[in-house]
Amino acid sequence: MLVRDRMTAPAITVDPKTPIYDALALMKDKRIRRFPVVKGRRLVGVVTWTDLMRASPSPATSLSVWEIPYLLMKAPISEVMTRTVITVPPSATIEDAAVLMRRHKIGGLPVVDQGVVAGVITESDIFDAFIDLMGLHRGGARLTIQLEDRVGALDEVVRTIRQCDINIHSLAAYPVNGIGQVVVRVDTPFPLHLVQTLSEHGIQVTHLAPLPEAPAREAGAA
Repeated sequence: MLVRDRMTAPAITVDPKTPIYDALALMKDKRIRRFPVVKGRRLVGVVTWTDLMRASPSPATSLSVWEIPYLLMKAPISEVMTRTVITVPPSATIEDAAVLMRRHKIGGLPVVDQGVVAGVITESDIFDAFIDLMGLHRGGARLTIQLEDRVGALDEVVRTIRQCDINIHSLAAYPVNGIGQVVVRVDTPFPLHLVQTLSEHGIQVTHLAPLPEAPAREAGAA
């Protein structure tokens, strides 16, 4: 899954001269927490809700209630925006974007294609992608299987599930304290026969849980 599949496009952008007051109002209206800042078509910065709130006068300020909105209206976001921006191309993988956000402790990235802002991808987009990739709303059951550290071990797990005539929704393998684990989501809510068959093949299931069905759409919902 690529960034282009999950980003929000087109991105809502602002000009460096946009007043802080207006940027705050736009964020509240659109229910978003960051804007790419563009000058013409060129990305020159990014501004977040936190940046704007830090720029707002403290409640303890000596300014009057009439002076505060006036000063906010005058100050441009160029005074508070971050100028060194971490970006990602549309062709990057979702994993690439997640690693960048985690490494730099940020909640979103402008998506830049040939120097132009093509969209924005946020941590919420990453969470949604993870949920879809793992089939978390497709029902069925989730099995955690201990995987032996040898060639063909994963193939045996998949082959055994296929022998039980059960479809696999998703599969992920990863180490825990040096021990291989596989999380498999299968298309059956009661996989007891599968668990027994895996055990007979020497494959250990360490955890089993049902998965929720996707919520039904309300009548008339798009």
